[in-house]
Amino acid sequence: MTPTLLQTVGRSLTVAPDESEERYTISGVSWQHYESVLATLADHPWYRVTFLEGVLEILAPSRKHESQKDNITRLLGVYFEQTRTRFYGLGSTTFRQAMRARGVEPDTCFCLGTEKEFPDLAIEVIETSGGIDKLEVYKGLNVSEVWFWKKETFELYQLQAGKYVQIATSSLLPDLDLGLLSRYVTHPEPLDAMIEFRQHLQNR
Repeated sequence: MTPTLLQTVGRSLTVAPDESEERYTISGVSWQHYESVLATLADHPWYRVTFLEGVLEILAPSRKHESQKDNITRLLGVYFEQTRTRFYGLGSTTFRQAMRARGVEPDTCFCLGTEKEFPDLAIEVIETSGGIDKLEVYKGLNVSEVWFWKKETFELYQLQAGKYVQIATSSLLPDLDLGLLSRYVTHPEPLDAMIEFRQHLQNR
């Protein structure tokens, strides 16, 4: 890890996320340096740290990013409750596998049915392009499905025979209406969104 990156991150720690995202990426990083960055940022949970085979990325999410992540998490919680789906919400827990040189902190994630070492479903809010290929990271952690929320819609990928394939409907939650969910993710009033989404589910 170069002193320049740590100094840059250190200066940024005094600034709360605002309307714009900030992303720092550096290559040639050892696993030990990756873990030292995680320790350095432990008191700053709004940062997302990703590691893939020597490449380190630190993302400072925007206010919009965090708002949409929270909306998705709350709405899925409503869905799980209404459908009696047993779930374990793991939020932005750090998941890492040293042998595969991968580590990630999803925007939100869940184990379904039973609690496991790694989540069944990981969700990422995407506002800007570029950065580490998250699918490559999640593939090394054997995460069954990865959802990307971008441009106000969901893009779903399922791990099949060692690679991710884009799918139209979740195999984990096949009865979930993603169009309906998307509508309420962007609702201007989060409380109203939860109430109305719940009513739709009850009236199915």
